[in-house]
Amino acid sequence: MNVAASHGTAAAHGARTRGGLPGVPVLTPEVLAPGLPRTAAHNLIFHGGKTLASLTFTNFYIAGDTAWAAADMQNIDNALSAAMSDRRLNNVMAQYFPNQVLANHFKPSRKVPVPAPAAFTQGDTEAMIADLFNQGKLTGFDLGATVFNLMLPPGTVLNTDLNRTMSVIAHAQAAHGAHPAAGVNPVHADAEDSTNGLGGYHGSVHVGGKTLYYAVGVFSQVLPDGTRNGIPVFDQPWKNVVATFYHELQEARTDADVEDAIKAGNDPNGARFLGWTSAQGEEIGDFPVFEANPLTLVFKEVPLADGSGTVPIQFMYSNAVNGPEGPIDTPHASAVHGHPHH
Repeated sequence: MNVAASHGTAAAHGARTRGGLPGVPVLTPEVLAPGLPRTAAHNLIFHGGKTLASLTFTNFYIAGDTAWAAADMQNIDNALSAAMSDRRLNNVMAQYFPNQVLANHFKPSRKVPVPAPAAFTQGDTEAMIADLFNQGKLTGFDLGATVFNLMLPPGTVLNTDLNRTMSVIAHAQAAHGAHPAAGVNPVHADAEDSTNGLGGYHGSVHVGGKTLYYAVGVFSQVLPDGTRNGIPVFDQPWKNVVATFYHELQEARTDADVEDAIKAGNDPNGARFLGWTSAQGEEIGDFPVFEANPLTLVFKEVPLADGSGTVPIQFMYSNAVNGPEGPIDTPHASAVHGHPHH
């Protein structure tokens, strides 16, 4: 499951119905996030897929020149970069990277000058990543170790439909002097969307023989009409964005090629693409946000190890404590890899 979806929502239910792998390692419990039970049955198993000990990421702000506040973009860049590089937070992650040194590299963010879309699909996400690549906007990056974050502006609703939306297609084709094509498929009515608890997701797309890794997320907030878009937990929407992308980047780092596993469908060989997931198919950020009620049990502002302030993050799942864990002073021993039966 490569989505961020909050407790008890339609998006969470849909994601969970698609997960599931047999085999569970059991570890000795230590310290756990207060208010949550130990859940060894949801410990993560290593399936042999690609992980990213050294991770580069950058943020592309959709409609950044018109729909975003400059202060929000700066706050997100600063806080997400600081969270991903924080020593105490990375001490939790280190158990999944035995004999490797975790490294994080944030590259300056950019604005994508398009009108703010009302809706944005997985099809739109993959098409925009491919378009950025074809335009040469991704040159200079180590594509095999970089996640490109698409930051959706306030009000845009994200869903999991594989089709593209008419509005995005029309704009892209108009930019190239073409007319919108007829017969474009509409968004599926049953697609999980951000008004039903979806915060974001990560994946990959293959373009020109290259694999491009991406994450996409909404500007989580309570809209003026009372609708909840995304996973609004913190007192300011930009903090929700940071927590969502912290979730997605840590999942991309520990389960980079999950999209290829999803597209393999029922093919048993598809599991070879998976990195760290639970027997239920959950990635490192999934179980904490699915189970936490209230969400503030795992969405917290934590102090940075360098004393420079706090950052809003979501606790990740830790095999060492059989559940979600916040920042720690000393890394755990390496997690048990596990050998699932297929």
